[in-house]
Amino acid sequence: MPAVTMPKLSDTMLEGTLVKWRKKKGDKVEVGDILAEVETDKATMEMESFDDGTISELYVEEGAVIKVGDRIALILGDGETADSAAKAKPAAAEKKTSAPAATTAPAAKIPAAPAPRGAAPAANGRIKASPLARKIAASRGVNLSALAGTGPGGRIVRKDVETAPTGGVGGSVSAAPAIRAARGIAGEEKSIPLTGMRKTIAERLLASKTQIPHFYLSVTMDGGPLMALRKELNAMAEKDGGQKLTVNDFILLAAARAAAEVPKINAAYDGDAIIEYKDVNLAVAVAIEDGLITPVIKKASTLSLREVSAQMKELAAKARGKKLKPEEYQGGTITLSSLGGYGIDDFLPIINPPQSFILGVGAITKQAVVNEHDQIVIGHRLVISGSGDHRVVDGAVAAEYMNALRRLVEKPALLLL
Repeated sequence: MPAVTMPKLSDTMLEGTLVKWRKKKGDKVEVGDILAEVETDKATMEMESFDDGTISELYVEEGAVIKVGDRIALILGDGETADSAAKAKPAAAEKKTSAPAATTAPAAKIPAAPAPRGAAPAANGRIKASPLARKIAASRGVNLSALAGTGPGGRIVRKDVETAPTGGVGGSVSAAPAIRAARGIAGEEKSIPLTGMRKTIAERLLASKTQIPHFYLSVTMDGGPLMALRKELNAMAEKDGGQKLTVNDFILLAAARAAAEVPKINAAYDGDAIIEYKDVNLAVAVAIEDGLITPVIKKASTLSLREVSAQMKELAAKARGKKLKPEEYQGGTITLSSLGGYGIDDFLPIINPPQSFILGVGAITKQAVVNEHDQIVIGHRLVISGSGDHRVVDGAVAAEYMNALRRLVEKPALLLL
């Protein structure tokens, strides 16, 4: 029976932290039993067994960081010995399962990155790289010109990018001297090791901010009609014992419907092409203990208001409990981040690559406004900002999208149709 190895549980995962063993040496296990909890770069997930047998060895301790494909345990079948198991090949990385939790199927062990010699340019001076390699490089902050391609004719392929250091040419500039200079001056200090999730957040957002040409636009919207409709619907829900709606529920659906109206916003940069997605898969930023994660409401523009509300509540609860499945946080096409609940009026978020647009939603506040009769009255105002990738989205397209969003927010009854 093959050894249990660290599986690849997300598209960007290179290593995982074994948080907790759920089984111990000598325990009998069956297919589907939970062996361990593993923290990936996205979430903490349960790892299932693919085999029946007895756990003969646990090779790593809790808290250890293990590379994808490295051995972590050994399960022996009836009559099997460690010597006979050693002759068996590791489980194939491409082995699939329909089980939602993580499995023990490993990805192939990642080879060491080749020494940077520089990519061979094509005849026209363009670096030879596959579209997938370009996409991964953009999301990870990898400079393609510093890589040596292992594909045909020196072409850079996926594995070349995945094994390369992140941070652009020569890596990022170290802040260590400045940190050391502050030590002993700033009082008591505490060193907090980075989790896999925090490392990934740092790498991806650095790549996003330094490699994607951001542009920003903000719109102040009338939140009065939304607040009034929400109050009416929640009063009905309270009477019928139904589910209450949040302000965010309305804005989530409005954002998705507006993206369906302006499909050019629901797109991504792919090196040689722009990918325009058919479905609006709305990623929503959720704050958790170690950072944040963006669970995805699939085909959000086709859902009803209450369906969006129910899915968001379920996904947020799973995210905070670190129980999200891979398919529940992958595949987003546009992202929404809201800080209104924290009392923030407006902010400009960083794009979540490989997507090309992200919304930052502030709080609805009471303000003195001028009505249609030129009278100063108390009104509800909401600022929503958008950050766009100028390689994909032009200002006019972003403006069209923001106006479609404003129409749905200011006439929220349209969301009930």
